[in-house]
Amino acid sequence: MKIYQQQEPDICRTVQTIPFVTKQPTVSADNFDSNGEDLYTPPLNFSMVDNGIFRSGFPDTSNFPFLKTLGLRSIVYLCPEPYPEQNMEFLKDNRIQLFQFGIEGTKEPFVNIPEDTIREALKVVLDVKNHPLLIHCKRGKHRTGCLVGCLRKIQKWCLTSIFDEYQRFAAAKARLSDQRFMELFDASGFKDIPPCPCSCSRR
Repeated sequence: MKIYQQQEPDICRTVQTIPFVTKQPTVSADNFDSNGEDLYTPPLNFSMVDNGIFRSGFPDTSNFPFLKTLGLRSIVYLCPEPYPEQNMEFLKDNRIQLFQFGIEGTKEPFVNIPEDTIREALKVVLDVKNHPLLIHCKRGKHRTGCLVGCLRKIQKWCLTSIFDEYQRFAAAKARLSDQRFMELFDASGFKDIPPCPCSCSRR
């Protein structure tokens, strides 16, 4: 895991300081509709997971105005590739901490989901001091779906609802290996948190 923290002054191999920098926003005609109202474009597969927790695909510059409205404190990034410079600048400007958990985006049948990494990422997600928080990978489907699915097990969702949520985002790209991983994931080591309302949690 790589943690990019806001400290002073400089950069080491795993911890990068993110000083607060104030910049005047660039105003472009593309940022407004025909009535002069601000336009906000969420990232691919964006959705609210729970209070203070969001999920999406990889945000680009067109999504930055929307993300700014969320008041994010943290981003959980699930890809091994370095975070783009323009995204790092956005984090610095908005005092957002980056937690990177490099999970390879492999395809079936050669899928190896690192459970230890998922557990470390869940600790960050469950820590309310990191909220509001955005979880994302490349498309917001498999790696993000597995992490959210394991969170749902901690929240005591039934597997039917966990798989239904996963499949809504993965669509035709849903993987049996992902669902098997979520089914076998042992959530007993995490402190119980109140169940999140879903259709089966009250049965």
